[in-house]
Amino acid sequence: MKTLNIKKMIAAALLIALSFIGANLKIMGTIAFDSMPGFLGALLLGPVWGALIGAAGHFLTALFAGFVLTLPVHLEIMGIMAGATAAFGAIYRRLAGKRKGLSGGAALTAAFAAVLINGPAGIAVLSVQLLPVLGKAGLLTLTGVLSAAAALNIAAALLLYHLLLGKLDIAGIDHE
Repeated sequence: MKTLNIKKMIAAALLIALSFIGANLKIMGTIAFDSMPGFLGALLLGPVWGALIGAAGHFLTALFAGFVLTLPVHLEIMGIMAGATAAFGAIYRRLAGKRKGLSGGAALTAAFAAVLINGPAGIAVLSVQLLPVLGKAGLLTLTGVLSAAAALNIAAALLLYHLLLGKLDIAGIDHE
């Protein structure tokens, strides 16, 4: 049985704490800079950790906003965020391979997939619950805002990842 790496757990906890800060940097409603630590966690710690951090980040944002879309809808959004951050990390790792440094092609492909999952695919999943409340125009607007916010969160995560590469000395964290 694989043991949990304490350093990874501490790094994940710090990234969740960073999500707490990002949850207060709102773009619109429950759309905020809470997912950047999840995307960064997916790069540094792996897709599973990134998914946990991304889901926790959305939960904190929804909590601060008062679960405006109801708890069940926000739980679905947590799942979507977990999927987006995990896919981002998995695709990046698969395409970047053992390459040292930031891989531009892998980053763009992973970012594109994550934006699609977080934006259009996420709205498609939530459309049954949100269509009666927001209407078609509201869903289309929300899709654009979500996609742009995801792209900004990912860009910030990639920038931090690039700045941290080579400077991290956290034994047991596979960030290459």
